Amino acid sequence: MFKKTLLIFATLTQTVFANKILIQMDLSQTDHLKAYGIAYAVLEKGIDVEWLLNYRGGSFLCDNYPEIEKLCRIRGVAFEMVSSGNEAQIYATIEENNMETVLLEKAPKIAVYTPKTNLPWDDAVTMAMTYAEIPYEKIFDEEVLTGKLDDYDWLHLHHEDFTGQYSKFFSSFANAPWYIEQQLESEKLAQKLGFKKVSENKKAVAKRVKEYVAAGGFLFAMCGATDSFDISLSAENVDIVGSPYDGDPADPNAQKKIDFNKTFAFTNFVLYTDPMQPEFSDIDTTPRNRLMLPGAESDYFTLFDFSAKYDPVPTMLTQNHTSIIKGFMGLTTAFKKSTIKENVILLGEVTGTNEIKYLHGKFGDGTFTFYGGHDPEDYTHLVGDPPTQLALHKNSPGYRLILNNVLFPAAKKKPQKT
Repeated sequence: MFKKTLLIFATLTQTVFANKILIQMDLSQTDHLKAYGIAYAVLEKGIDVEWLLNYRGGSFLCDNYPEIEKLCRIRGVAFEMVSSGNEAQIYATIEENNMETVLLEKAPKIAVYTPKTNLPWDDAVTMAMTYAEIPYEKIFDEEVLTGKLDDYDWLHLHHEDFTGQYSKFFSSFANAPWYIEQQLESEKLAQKLGFKKVSENKKAVAKRVKEYVAAGGFLFAMCGATDSFDISLSAENVDIVGSPYDGDPADPNAQKKIDFNKTFAFTNFVLYTDPMQPEFSDIDTTPRNRLMLPGAESDYFTLFDFSAKYDPVPTMLTQNHTSIIKGFMGLTTAFKKSTIKENVILLGEVTGTNEIKYLHGKFGDGTFTFYGGHDPEDYTHLVGDPPTQLALHKNSPGYRLILNNVLFPAAKKKPQKT
């Protein structure tokens, strides 16, 4: 009887004094990726979440509700009960160190720019959100150009080629059924939307996305959607596409006509207009990697360290339980440092090289973040490879960077439209 009374008292005490739930994001977390999904789910319920920057790997703190505890247990996410005394101690630690508290207030509405037809490779961002159980909607050219883009807070650019050259895969996959189908579908859609060429369609989409960011949108892109997006913006009035892709040759003076003032992140890059060369420009460092392939065991990039109190935005985007992350390749693997504009914030670099893996910038009232490479847990990921099983990579620091970006808009209030 005495033991039973003690048990009841202990339970009641925990209920009374555990004011908060801490979802720790250090090495003690059992599933880092699903932890982001818990934070998103809490925001969906109208409950604020505090993002404790640099505290135990960027932990989340929220009010204690039984349904949150239950959700954590169901999804296998580790958490700790925090009493009022412990909460005060956490805030004191944050105040005394390179840490900060950022309030997340609203679950952002998420869109993924991706074609209606399935491509023969997967997308790391959609896999990450699906695994984390974060809802998103798919949109493509028609939705972007007809105004639906404005319905979303955050946009991810699928691994799309915004120059209209089908990722310059002609030399390798011109006869592949999926490539032929992709080209036919793209041409059909461009004509439906009133464009003579796919490249013109993609330029219009890139320009509209640029307007979306300027108005306060949050843009995240990976792999070939990064440099091809900026190249498309720079070539708004220039034909940079070879005849295998649109039936006529590129402008021989294209390099002299591109406008670097129209881009987000890149400048002074050299275009590669040879249709047989599977590269857009010298922004990407993939050729170096392919010629001097270091192998997954020796390829890493390092996150820069920021002041949480004075630079909360880059600090949010680099939250992790490690600052050294294994590298991974893609159509665009990393960005040559000399082609990046001076006002762009560098978030991660391949130490000892001129390669930037991860960057961020502001444009108008919105922001953009570019992340090189295709799949953080598949070093080379070739066309046709099976998708990564994220249940085997629950604590992936490379995938954490993606999910930092998903939650990032929750900490920002977009300006009111006039």
